[in-house]
Amino acid sequence: MTILFALISFAALREFVTLTHSRRSDHWVLLGMFGIIIPFQYWLVWTAWYGLFTIFIPVYCFLLMPAITALHGDTERFLERVSAQQWAVMISVYCVSHVPALLTLDVPGFEGRSLLLIAFLIITVQGSDVLQYIFGKLFGRHLMSPKVSPSKTWEGLVGGLATSSLLGALLSFLTPFSLLQAAGVAFIACLMGFLGGLVASAIKRDQGVKDWGHLIEGHGGMMDRADSLVFAAPIFFHTVRYFWT
Repeated sequence: MTILFALISFAALREFVTLTHSRRSDHWVLLGMFGIIIPFQYWLVWTAWYGLFTIFIPVYCFLLMPAITALHGDTERFLERVSAQQWAVMISVYCVSHVPALLTLDVPGFEGRSLLLIAFLIITVQGSDVLQYIFGKLFGRHLMSPKVSPSKTWEGLVGGLATSSLLGALLSFLTPFSLLQAAGVAFIACLMGFLGGLVASAIKRDQGVKDWGHLIEGHGGMMDRADSLVFAAPIFFHTVRYFWT
């Protein structure tokens, strides 16, 4: 599972990098993103080194990456390039790595079944995407952010969150949560999933593209499939860790 999501991060990071501006002086940073940051972050997941796993990218990498770029003396669009690199690593690697990190959680009475937490997260968040689309098509009248995502409506959001929370409650048998706890956790994860998809759409609009890539015929790239998990996974992980371990 850890290797699988490392490969997903690799594909997603590649898609992000190809959409953003870079210069020759960024090549060492880009090489480090693929050759060092991804393997090391997922090694930290593999070894369950929580203390370093949570700060390696947002502290050490975020400080070192712009420093390496600055050492090359290339200041053209410096802030834009550095910000794009940091945000690429944040959503493609750091956030996504929280999915397999669920396997490292030691929930009393739930030993050996952490894989079911991943199943619960993916089913509810991805299910919420589908349900929001269905409710939007059936009842959507009020657009939420037409310039960012013309298909998202308030009716779709409310209907999708309500039914995905119910779905979470029905799947409570997969988790250490009670019925109400499962509904609440699913609601939070799906709300964050919605925000993740909205942010991903905003980035695509900013770059003038419809899809992140063409990895999956008719469905865009890897990030088009994983954008909801980007915001949902870290919040779900830390919610479970703080309240159930």
